Amino acid sequence: MRETWVVGAASSRYGKMPDTGRETATRVALEALDRAGIDPKAVGHTFVANAFGFTERQAHIGPLINSALGIPDVPSLTVESACSSSSAALHEAFVHVAGGFLDVALVIGFEKLSQIDTLEATSDFALAADYPYETLNGATFPGLYATIASAHQKRYGTTSAELGAVAIKNHANAARNPHAQFQKEISLEKYLASPIIASPLRLYDCCPFSDGAAALVVAAKDALPSPSTEPLVIRASVRSGSLGDVHDRADLTSLPATKTAAAAAFRASGLTAAGIDFLEVHDCFTIAELIALEDLGFFPAGSAGRATVEGLTARDGKLPVNPSGGLKAKGHPVGATGAGQIVEVFEQFNGLAGTRQVPKAETALTHNVGATGSSCSVHIFSRR
Repeated sequence: MRETWVVGAASSRYGKMPDTGRETATRVALEALDRAGIDPKAVGHTFVANAFGFTERQAHIGPLINSALGIPDVPSLTVESACSSSSAALHEAFVHVAGGFLDVALVIGFEKLSQIDTLEATSDFALAADYPYETLNGATFPGLYATIASAHQKRYGTTSAELGAVAIKNHANAARNPHAQFQKEISLEKYLASPIIASPLRLYDCCPFSDGAAALVVAAKDALPSPSTEPLVIRASVRSGSLGDVHDRADLTSLPATKTAAAAAFRASGLTAAGIDFLEVHDCFTIAELIALEDLGFFPAGSAGRATVEGLTARDGKLPVNPSGGLKAKGHPVGATGAGQIVEVFEQFNGLAGTRQVPKAETALTHNVGATGSSCSVHIFSRR
């Protein structure tokens, strides 16, 4: 396979977009191409991630975005893998470029949900679960992840303070991120005073519904020998899956797809957990970050909460986790989330992260799951 790079990346601010998803996605794509110094006409294929386009009454969105980019004859593929849609789209771009089918590909992820209310959004999100067995029986994602959190608490003694430490850390990071929806810090007192959403999860344990868009330019090293940015070398791009229904799983304290994808990614990259300088992991709920760190192999099972309380995963800690603020505080525009994680890596490697800069970062890992972990993507990046 050819060495494959991410040579441009851009993101909107997450939160509430005044424009349509299509308009914001197009603007962000042009910004990513501009950062890469690549003309849109050099793009051989676009991979567009969007999970809930029906909320804007629009499907088959890729050709419309391509037309706005001035490349209507370029093929496009719309990718849907719930919350992992745009990391799945990056995997498709990687396969095409590394395999020699394309020289340059464009990955675009976006979502616009602010035009619908919370009840409708919660109901729409639940469509990514098993509709007849979970959703129709009243299970929403807060409830499903609360079940996972309860099991983790029972087995390992995970405390509210440990869950709260994740939220506090990620809000502190998001306060330094101009892309973030919530640019404010919180205290443990504020966390503990927030209402219960689905026991044991409180309001500040849950990520928000967000609008947002992110885009990545993927190119072969031999097609772009002198990039205008510090490229992200894609050392590994791996996807995995697991049982879709939480009630069918033998262990509620782990997401099997994360373990499978991580093992394959470390094999492909030639790196180990000890060789990763910082992480962007899928923290749709605070318990998800803790379980991700354990499943990825960075901490023994049941110990990630204590490590977070001790500051090991802080921006200036031994292993910075979610310096962007994560889904928890940066926001979660479903179709854009995976690509947005990689925007953070791009900005870190290119010295664009401002006061959230992780010093001397040479490697990074991103982890993005769909639903309750039935889909998972793990990517590992390094500098040249």
